[in-house]
Amino acid sequence: MSHPVMTYPLGDRSVNRLGYGAMQLAGPGVFGPPQDEGRALQVLREAIDAGVNHIDTSDFYGPHVTNQLIKKALYPYAGDLVIVTKVGARRDQQGGWLPAFTPAELTQAVEDNLLNLGLEVMDVVNLRAMFDVHGPAEGSLEEQLTTLIKLKERGLIRHIGLSNVTAKQVADAQAMTPIACVQNLYNLANREDDALLDHLAAQGIAYVPFFPLGGFSPLQSAQLTAVANELSATPLQVALAWLLQRSPNILLIPGTSSPEHLKQNLASAGLHLSDDIVARLEGLAEA
Repeated sequence: MSHPVMTYPLGDRSVNRLGYGAMQLAGPGVFGPPQDEGRALQVLREAIDAGVNHIDTSDFYGPHVTNQLIKKALYPYAGDLVIVTKVGARRDQQGGWLPAFTPAELTQAVEDNLLNLGLEVMDVVNLRAMFDVHGPAEGSLEEQLTTLIKLKERGLIRHIGLSNVTAKQVADAQAMTPIACVQNLYNLANREDDALLDHLAAQGIAYVPFFPLGGFSPLQSAQLTAVANELSATPLQVALAWLLQRSPNILLIPGTSSPEHLKQNLASAGLHLSDDIVARLEGLAEA
């Protein structure tokens, strides 16, 4: 297996396939401010210094916290930096996740992202389906996409993406507007999106998996750890390296609030997995 190419188109830009997810910069439960703001700002600056040019965020992280940190750390932004946000949810007073799916709520969310990031236009806005908070579920996104298309026509959004969606929702959305990326749960142990991922790759559309280690059984975790130990790597590095080799359209957004973990995550780009290791890892899905 050849070493993967490390850039891929996202909308009309090209980004490094190892990006950064800002979710963990907020407080516990992605709610409230970080315990150490200085360290959060350091992580963002070190990510950019290391070549990251794709940051994934949302104004409902915190809420508002991660976007305000991104602006404080990085504004004015580098010319090649692509900031991607998502809309469709909001937080209650206890930090719970609620749908925010009306035209007014979606419009407000885009405007809040722009305000808190200090931007005039968002590169990519992902619509997060909220029919089921825990995973994709069927339901029409026509009204919500219509709202985002209007915001795109107003010049507030360059590209529209989707998150937490089914293959049918992707196809229905593409009948309405070009889709720049799809962001779903996908990893070594959770491969329900294999067919969708390959379908998007054939169209040149980015797929952005989240939770690279989410939903592993204890046995799967033990087997992954064994492979990682053989490679003198961490389990997360192996999981990220597998994703990079799985398909060229995969863009990674591992998050961390630790400068040390950031370096480890980015180093996974240099971890090459042999065909034998890949075969062992892909056996995890049946474990």
